[in-house]
Amino acid sequence: MVGSTVKKEKTLIVGVELATDIIDIENSMDELEELVSAAGGIVLARVIQRKESIDPAYFIGRGKALEIKNYCQELDVSTVVFNDELSGAQLRNLEKIIDKKIVDRTNLILDIFANRATSKEGKLQVKLAQLKYRLPRLVGFRDYLSREGGGIGTRGPGEQKLETDRRHILREINNIEKALKEAEKTRDIKRKKRKDSNLPIVALVGYTNAGKSTLLNNIIKMNEEYDESKKVFVYDMLFATLDTSLRRGKLPNGQAFLITDTVGFVSKLPTHLIEAFKGTLEEVRFADLILHVVDASNEDLDIQIQTTMDILKDLEVLDIPIITVFNKMDKVGVSNLLYDSKYVNKKVFISSKNGTNLSKLLQLIQDNLPIKYKDVILMIPYDNQSLVNYLLENYNVDYIEYKEDGTEIKLNINLIDYEKYLEYII
Repeated sequence: MVGSTVKKEKTLIVGVELATDIIDIENSMDELEELVSAAGGIVLARVIQRKESIDPAYFIGRGKALEIKNYCQELDVSTVVFNDELSGAQLRNLEKIIDKKIVDRTNLILDIFANRATSKEGKLQVKLAQLKYRLPRLVGFRDYLSREGGGIGTRGPGEQKLETDRRHILREINNIEKALKEAEKTRDIKRKKRKDSNLPIVALVGYTNAGKSTLLNNIIKMNEEYDESKKVFVYDMLFATLDTSLRRGKLPNGQAFLITDTVGFVSKLPTHLIEAFKGTLEEVRFADLILHVVDASNEDLDIQIQTTMDILKDLEVLDIPIITVFNKMDKVGVSNLLYDSKYVNKKVFISSKNGTNLSKLLQLIQDNLPIKYKDVILMIPYDNQSLVNYLLENYNVDYIEYKEDGTEIKLNINLIDYEKYLEYII
């Protein structure tokens, strides 16, 4: 947990650099170190090996595994974390030689998710991903799951479940998938209510720790009816928040809109996790506009943009308008940004930390929402005060007068409401 005083697990991290890799190995290892920290560990050393190809039996080769064993003994390391996904055989073989708990990148991320998920649906999604990941690796997991102490990589489905036969695990996977289908029905009902509200929906996507939650808080803070209790959790840590957040914001013209956060991405995000969280990520498919938030100060900015766009392509949402929000501009100059412009069309440079260009971002959101607006004057009968209340809550009203025939209101209204309340327009 954040702020916990629990003793940190001593780890050594291992990475392999292949000639075909596009991500800088040092940056990737830095990210792995942050993931270890997010899981409650501390990195005492890192080992990077440059290879032509991966060793099918030991991933890094038997000789390098023996070297790592010596490092672990010298540094009193209890856990070795690999920067890639390992097969069951590789897990088993490495543990036999190194004689320490072996955790790969995928299991590390799943472990963080297991520790952070708070909603019932989120917990089910993580458990499903863990079971699907562990099913083909049961033999490799038996050794270290029986070790004392637990820790990184052992949260979630326990030893007892993993020691049962595969049919039992497959039954459990089936039960979770059924439960998630029920949760999906509930989400569909909520989604329909949002759609019926006629409020445009803006979705935040991007890498974890790019500043999405801070941006969300700053946008809702600009709302006149801002309530401190509506703030979402922010912490300078990968995957500080997992569950989707939905809040209400206000555009410069007074139009209310809904803004939703989504689970953040990292490089090499586990396939099992993308699949498990697809229901949550599909919220993006029902958005009117997508804000792709990127950490402008990150050295792998271009790769992160491409990775996010690939995931959005998989979700089939590239037909939705996308604004690229270059965040953390307090750390970098615009002239120093290097990125492939083919993934970036409409863009804005902001700093969520100090509030730079947030008004410009809101104007850009207003200009690019597919819902357009009209200046109108409405005369609403006194027996329909609920409509007056709705308009006052969701729009900036130019003027309001109480006349003999009813309430006269002048405002800038979206086309959906324009068609809906056509009979009141004068």
